[in-house]
Amino acid sequence: MTCAVLFKEGLLDRLPAVRGRLSANAPLDKITWFRVGGPAEVMFRPEDSDDLRDFMQNKPADVPVTFIGVGSNLLVRDGGIPGVVVRLGRNFAQIRVENQDIICGAGALDGNVAKVALDNSLGGLEFLSGIPGTIGGALRMNAGAYGREMKDVLMEATTLSPNAEVKTLSLNEMGYSYRHCDLSADWIFLSARLRAHPADQTEIAARMKEIQQARGDSQPVRSRTGGSTFANPDGHKAWQLIDAAGCRGLKRGGAQVSEQHCNFLLNTGEATAADLEGLGEEVRARVLKQSGIELRWEIKRIGLEKGEDQ
Repeated sequence: MTCAVLFKEGLLDRLPAVRGRLSANAPLDKITWFRVGGPAEVMFRPEDSDDLRDFMQNKPADVPVTFIGVGSNLLVRDGGIPGVVVRLGRNFAQIRVENQDIICGAGALDGNVAKVALDNSLGGLEFLSGIPGTIGGALRMNAGAYGREMKDVLMEATTLSPNAEVKTLSLNEMGYSYRHCDLSADWIFLSARLRAHPADQTEIAARMKEIQQARGDSQPVRSRTGGSTFANPDGHKAWQLIDAAGCRGLKRGGAQVSEQHCNFLLNTGEATAADLEGLGEEVRARVLKQSGIELRWEIKRIGLEKGEDQ
């Protein structure tokens, strides 16, 4: 459901000149997988990493900045996102092979990285074909699937520090744990070097096909969803806890817990972000009451609720 909430004009006039594109009240509902949410007060699409660095160095200190990828694991609230939303475009999506490593921009799609590895007979990155989203998002949350996660393949990541300095961080400096990175949100990922290894191309292709088949069989991949909603608690599967709490198929407004995989929330067509978040919180409450286990959101929820001061 499109949200028509708009921010007051004026922020654009306070921002530094850029080589990329700045636009006010930019819709976000069309670029998130849930297809809900309010606008960005200002959207910035930087031309390249130098353009982004210059912007971050020269923007007013009181202007918040939020980075989004393709919105695959993101819930933007109905009141929109204040400040500047940065979306990295094609110049941040380059992928190349260097010896046996894959060098990829933060805006590169995970699936495209897996395909480049396949084309070059490099194994170890097949799991990325089962993760929707971009490398930047995968780095931020230590994304994983089908037995591997980013910490298993990352060699180093190039970042923009909170002081807008380009820094290369090793795997150990990332502070990775299950679906978590120790770096605060004001560290910006620019690119990554991933470790691969020579492998038979036929075997790589077969593994990727197996992953795609398993994903299609178990997940509502053709629905408006935000991917896996809650992280698995230690020793448990989130979907099993949700199912045991009687939440499979549960609805709120236009939002529904998937019948196919109940760790997925769906926009059935007319949901608001409030419907989806409210349904998620109801699921958490029911699971806590039934099992004593508190589920942790894996989907990132950002922005203002509708009517909240902008």
